[in-house]
Amino acid sequence: MKGSSHVRHILKAVTWRILGTLDTILLSWLITGNAMTGLKIGFSEVLTKMVLYYLHERVWFKINLSKSGHTLESRKRHIAKTITWRAVGTTDTMIISWIISGNPFTGLKIGFAELVTKMVLYYFHERLWYKIDFGLERRRRKNANE
Repeated sequence: MKGSSHVRHILKAVTWRILGTLDTILLSWLITGNAMTGLKIGFSEVLTKMVLYYLHERVWFKINLSKSGHTLESRKRHIAKTITWRAVGTTDTMIISWIISGNPFTGLKIGFAELVTKMVLYYFHERLWYKIDFGLERRRRKNANE
């Protein structure tokens, strides 16, 4: 189905954003001690992060680092995607947290806390989506021919 990779990336963006928003709300609440601040920061990120995630997915979809499709190479790719996405996502979180809290150090604290939690969550999110063929016509055809 033509364009199904776009749908795949939109679905990945939505599932990641739900997981990421819940993590941001919890961390922001714990760091600021204020549930409302956590909710404001978490929900403020929804649109910016979905747009940034979609763009990140499109860039990585066009980058073919692994010709063989070997499991080890796919893990390296997922680690590289995790690191590049975390750089983008953490910067966005720090800026939004600073704006909402009015304190640049709060933005830094929340951003640094997310470095750990989000990288772990993102890696497993990537591994799960890697096992799903939806939107990957070439991989489905290859698997059908084996």
